[in-house]
Amino acid sequence: MSVWPLRSAMYVLSSVPIATLLAVPLGLLAFPWALLARRVATNTAQPASGLILLVLGAALVAALGPLVARPLAAAERVRLRLVDHRPVPSVRRVPFGLSWYRQPLTWRELSYAVLLVTVVPALYSMVAFVLILIAVCALSPWLVPAGEINFGVTVITTPPQAVPYSITGFAALVTVPYLLTLVAGVHGAVARALLHPGAADELHAELVEVSRSRARLVSAFEAERRRIERDLHDGAQQKLVGLTLQLGLAKLDIPAASPAAGAVETAHQQAKQLMSELRELIHGIRPNVLTDLGLPAALRELADQCPIPVVVETDLPRRPPEQVEATAYFVVAEALTNVAKHSGATAVAVTARETAGLLTVEIRDDGRGGADPSNGTGLTGLADRVAVAAGRMLLSSPPGGPTLIRTELPCA
Repeated sequence: MSVWPLRSAMYVLSSVPIATLLAVPLGLLAFPWALLARRVATNTAQPASGLILLVLGAALVAALGPLVARPLAAAERVRLRLVDHRPVPSVRRVPFGLSWYRQPLTWRELSYAVLLVTVVPALYSMVAFVLILIAVCALSPWLVPAGEINFGVTVITTPPQAVPYSITGFAALVTVPYLLTLVAGVHGAVARALLHPGAADELHAELVEVSRSRARLVSAFEAERRRIERDLHDGAQQKLVGLTLQLGLAKLDIPAASPAAGAVETAHQQAKQLMSELRELIHGIRPNVLTDLGLPAALRELADQCPIPVVVETDLPRRPPEQVEATAYFVVAEALTNVAKHSGATAVAVTARETAGLLTVEIRDDGRGGADPSNGTGLTGLADRVAVAAGRMLLSSPPGGPTLIRTELPCA
């Protein structure tokens, strides 16, 4: 004998207490609607109060309903195994917040919860009525002595009159397992359709996870870069300064005409050159002016170092977040380097402004144009760096110029 009828019966019977428990919190959330329905039924509803109750009920169900539906959905995915042997993939959840409410799966779970306390009780009531009818028919010869049986269309008053109904009832008992299996199958199919994470949900969850992991990697990279800068500044640079001083003192102690004087002089010059290069390297990792004075001062310093005249305009009511500030700085630095190497421009304009939480940085030059990311000028790397900060980069560079690079970085 198949175990599916037994599993279906367990699924149907277990749905009753779950729906009963779920009806309590959902009923509380929908209480304004119930009150509105009562007032409409008694013809005492007022337009203003009715609108308030309607909006209040919608707000409660939309805001708190998903919180009630979420544990139910988790339990239903486990219970679904009673009637569906196919595994239900695990659901990748984003942390509770606005992004959670933007997931289609969240609202499908709420839809299933509403169906479980509205449509499912009505369906199960019909099934229960059919089962009771079959039982009464099968036992009618033994029930008639206690009183007549009224089926609505006919009345049974004597045991002999009940015999045909009893035979029909016992014959119908064979169909009960199939009825339960059918009802459980329909219920399970609806549950799987609403609770199964679809391809779009999986893609959304994966994109969210990728974005979060990318943000973690960027934070780790920034922390590691600061550590390297600190180690170079406090360690290697200080040791190199000490070495340069020692070589300078040794040069004073060695006679100028001695063979060692030339070698010490050469080592002294190389040490100073190396110290200068190390200072530039530390400055390139994260310039002190950016850390100490912020983006406007750092952009002006870049403009002073560029061989092409650069006009800088900034309008920043507040200091952007550290990652956004660093991204904007290095975009401008790389863009000015590209302009100096490839554009043939005679003037460059750099503007940075923040509007409605969005930092916009534009670099415009009057060069020959024709910039193409596929030519290996670093534009693809810039776009990737901006994308890591959840921003975007736009490029306009028609042949003959001018070239405009625009980056938009959210400051939230």
